[in-house]
Amino acid sequence: MRTKFKLAALALTLAGTLPALAAADVKVGFMATLSGPSAAVGQDQLDGFQLALEQLGGKLGGVPATLIVEDDHQKPDTALTSAARLIERENVDVIAGLTFAHVLMALQPTIAQTQVPFIGTVAGPSPTAGKLCKPNLFITSWQSDTPAEAMGKYLQDQGVKRVSLLTPNFVGGKDKLSGFKKTYEGKVLDEIYTPLNQLDFSAELTQVSSSDPDAVFMFYPGALAISFVRQYRQAGLADKYPLYSANSIEGAGVAAMGEAVFGSKVVDTWTPGIETQRSKDFVAAYEKKYNRLPSAYAAFSYDAAMLLDAAVASMKGDVSDKKAFNAAIKNAKFESLRGDFRFGNNNYPVQSYHVFEIVKGDDGKARFKTIAKDVLKDQADSYAAECTMS
Repeated sequence: MRTKFKLAALALTLAGTLPALAAADVKVGFMATLSGPSAAVGQDQLDGFQLALEQLGGKLGGVPATLIVEDDHQKPDTALTSAARLIERENVDVIAGLTFAHVLMALQPTIAQTQVPFIGTVAGPSPTAGKLCKPNLFITSWQSDTPAEAMGKYLQDQGVKRVSLLTPNFVGGKDKLSGFKKTYEGKVLDEIYTPLNQLDFSAELTQVSSSDPDAVFMFYPGALAISFVRQYRQAGLADKYPLYSANSIEGAGVAAMGEAVFGSKVVDTWTPGIETQRSKDFVAAYEKKYNRLPSAYAAFSYDAAMLLDAAVASMKGDVSDKKAFNAAIKNAKFESLRGDFRFGNNNYPVQSYHVFEIVKGDDGKARFKTIAKDVLKDQADSYAAECTMS
């Protein structure tokens, strides 16, 4: 309860100097997983969005904005209740955040019954990119398969013959391994699914060691990734089987992994290794404010705020017409941290993917070094053709 009041106070601060009883011009509901083993992912989302709002002077499109935060606890039922409260009681103009794929899937009937825009900054389950696409659902991150498709292609191009795959047993993890297998043509020795709250991987690592692969690809979010990478090194596997991942080794988790993380390779459309000035400025501002490295989740949420800023500005601050607001979000022009950005027909990004290696910097801290640029270039996701929207 104290956290809720603290966040409410922050929302009032972001609203600027409006009179206490006045309604803000734009109300944003931000729903994310802010507790449990993967809370760091949701916190990065929230912090990235809040940093953008701060830089925009607490405004979107030039008008004051209020941020109302809900913790979905990684539970679909909680998310459904929170979404109803945000739409019906708080009368928000837009809902952003949306951390886990199974939670976003549970929200599909709610999204279909309203014209309020939903902007996901992490979750990208495959059905919502295809047959369940909606004119009021936008994703600023990626469809879950696509980063793994890029890594599968990279390992295929590198001539890697045999791999072991590991991920949590939920829709987002299944999408990741499905994506990897679309582009990787070698032999998959292990396809291991673990509970979403599992932090001890000793049995799975023993299985990997017995399989003796050429490389290992994994996807684990938040604290799960920290535990996996540490245990992978402690088990002596890091020097035997190079570790590749998508959307797992990032943000504050990188520092928590310590020496175990060096040499790992990751794929994404954005990491702190992106060498544009806008990206460098964002990383510096984020580190100064939060004293930690930003993850891609923070960057995608920062972009979501900038996207909203452009959309609201194009409507001159009046977002009461939700159908027009959705169209404004779809067509908004803003400078993304990752470079060129546009939505495809299914409201998912069309973007490029790169591979990075985690190396030790001169200061002893982890750094992201680009080792393969545009592994997939201007890539739409694999499900866009199943979406009937134009």
